[in-house]
Amino acid sequence: MKRRTFLQQVGWVLAALGVSETGLSIMGAKSWAMPLAEPDYQALAQPSARKLALLVGINQYPRIAPLGGCVTDVELQRELLIHRFGFNPSDILALTDQQATRENIENAFMEHLCQQAREGDVVVFHFSGYGSCVVSTAENSPLQNSLVPVDGIGLTQPTGNYLLEETLFLLLRSLKTHQVTTILDTSYIDTGTAIPSHLRIRSCPEISAEQISADELAFQEKLTQKFGISRSQIKNFQMPGIVLQASAPTQTATEAPWGGFSAGLFTYALTQNLWQSTDKTTIQMTLNRAAVVVEQLAGKEQQPQLSGEKSQEKSLLGYNLNPDTTTGADGFVIAVEDSGKTAQLWLAGLPTRVLPYYGVNSLLTLLVSPATDANSKPLQLQIRTRDGLTARARIIGADTLETAKLQVGQLVQESVRVLPRHLGLTVALDSRLDRIERVDATSAFASVGCVSSVVTTGEQPADYVFGKGQGKSQKEEAPNIDPTVTPTSKPIETGYGLFLLGGEPIFNTIGEASEAVKSAVNRLTYKLRTLLAVKLWRLSVNDTSSSLGVMATLEMISPQEQVLMQRKTLRSPFITQGAINQQPEQPGIPTLPIGSRIQFRVQNYSSSPVYFILLGIDSSSGALAFYPLVSAPESDTSEVKSLLKDTIIAPGETLTIPRPAASYEWFIQGVSGLAEVFVICSRAPFTQTIAALAAMSLKGERERIGDLFNPLDVAQAVLQDLHQASGIVPEIIGTSSDIYALDVNAWATLSFVYQVG
Repeated sequence: MKRRTFLQQVGWVLAALGVSETGLSIMGAKSWAMPLAEPDYQALAQPSARKLALLVGINQYPRIAPLGGCVTDVELQRELLIHRFGFNPSDILALTDQQATRENIENAFMEHLCQQAREGDVVVFHFSGYGSCVVSTAENSPLQNSLVPVDGIGLTQPTGNYLLEETLFLLLRSLKTHQVTTILDTSYIDTGTAIPSHLRIRSCPEISAEQISADELAFQEKLTQKFGISRSQIKNFQMPGIVLQASAPTQTATEAPWGGFSAGLFTYALTQNLWQSTDKTTIQMTLNRAAVVVEQLAGKEQQPQLSGEKSQEKSLLGYNLNPDTTTGADGFVIAVEDSGKTAQLWLAGLPTRVLPYYGVNSLLTLLVSPATDANSKPLQLQIRTRDGLTARARIIGADTLETAKLQVGQLVQESVRVLPRHLGLTVALDSRLDRIERVDATSAFASVGCVSSVVTTGEQPADYVFGKGQGKSQKEEAPNIDPTVTPTSKPIETGYGLFLLGGEPIFNTIGEASEAVKSAVNRLTYKLRTLLAVKLWRLSVNDTSSSLGVMATLEMISPQEQVLMQRKTLRSPFITQGAINQQPEQPGIPTLPIGSRIQFRVQNYSSSPVYFILLGIDSSSGALAFYPLVSAPESDTSEVKSLLKDTIIAPGETLTIPRPAASYEWFIQGVSGLAEVFVICSRAPFTQTIAALAAMSLKGERERIGDLFNPLDVAQAVLQDLHQASGIVPEIIGTSSDIYALDVNAWATLSFVYQVG
């Protein structure tokens, strides 16, 4: 038997058991050493360039409140490593729940990673679970963060059987390779329940250094002696390789229910973006995109971080590896059934905001190997049912020979996105509201058409939280505030309002303390319609799956000239390496000072004209739009059609917004906070969208950026225009009038998120 065949068969057997060979030793022994380290076996099992991973996820802590998404985090990482980065399943060791004791984690690190990794190998260590902070009474002694294993909380306090940050440093330092990535989806600061949060925080109360278990300290001392690392080196350490953290050290890391499963905000956003990575995608680009998702949900109290000795390298790729294919993927085939006619799919590569609404009859295309006949038609899989991250699909339009091409492990890319037409917001009620308040709120929201359901915090997916706020709120400003004037703030009393899932209040939604629940809900109706419009726009974002050849660039003109962000369609055959001046990704979400001037450049690299529309939400949670026309009080269809030429970009052309000849400039206004702008391009004109804008009967300049007073009407018109541009025949999706069927190659929505401050 050939060496490669032998290793593959051993790997398959161990993968079926769910553990690696190292994992078998750890579960049955408590020593560092193991017979697998015998020279002959080690020489046989050690490839020239190996990829090793240790994944730890703990939901079921026996003496503290359980978590819900840590085991899912491990699954997300495992499937990503195997199917996008080419890890052998037998080289991935997962320790979950009761397996993840402190001793098992540390032994696994030594045996599976330290003893096997060689120079040039790739190592990934992931931890999802509780974290804590260790404080010392000694003078000038710094705080020390720690990971909480499943046995971290002793039967009798005050024992902390934690894995200390210094220990993790020693373990990482002992690796023989520098190609190491550490992902920590945990936090160390316990904030309590002072805010109306829908998210579960992954941190425990702090403990004193005197409470740390003697076994952990002994293990740490053994490491310092074994690897010759002095205590002074540890005190000023920087973690080897790169470290991806769910939040800053003084912030919280959170998890949320997503619809059929729970997962860490950071891990889910990170792995989803890595599914879409190409051979040019740096880890900084991936982290920035993940940070946008996290901050839009959790607010500024959770901002993912990149650190470590290699964190300043500009061209560093995700997990130090190129993905196995040159284009991104949205999932892969888990199982093949019914003689190759149906398949089970894993869809963790779909956008996190889209997956919960990914409807029946959505289409995905099966990626085939380069050896496949180039003239053969790609197989398409149509979703029949979906449960969380998995779906069951059937092959359509294929004969018996073609169905034989369907194999476990093959990647899929979305082709047609089916979304329900009648979408609403889901509002979670703050658990601190009393019973009467919850009853009144449920009754009041039932009469708000843009709210589809009301849930209890933490139990089901939600868009926003309704609760009581405290502190200060920015003063509401007039629409045309002088950009040079700094907004003032005023103290407010406790009142009802809307919050992000992490508890951050949405601007101008907190009412007075004396306001009744029903009055508050009525007051918030217009804001809810605006937020629903933004939700619909976000559901159209498809830059990772569209092949429409477009790119947009956000530039700051003053107080200094600077390219802030570029977004392009990643699967376009028209956008080649030589055709685009790719700008380096700047760390973090870019910040634009109030009063700064910006512009967008939209480039059409396709062979056909494209139409565009620009919409967004400013930092004050107000909708805005680019108005390409002067609206008459009664705009008829012929007038709208005649003005559509103002929204077209010819092949090879670049359009600047505002145009150089425009009589206005785009200044950043509002208050400190996140803003988001959507550049939406389509092969067909935005007839209904332009009509919805014209219905506002605005007077003034022919072209301008201004407030949008009917955002929900415009959002629905956009989706209807994209639905018509897609032209999906009823034979494929049925005759239902309750869905939008969107061909991802017929349009491209590019999202730009920036901080105003």
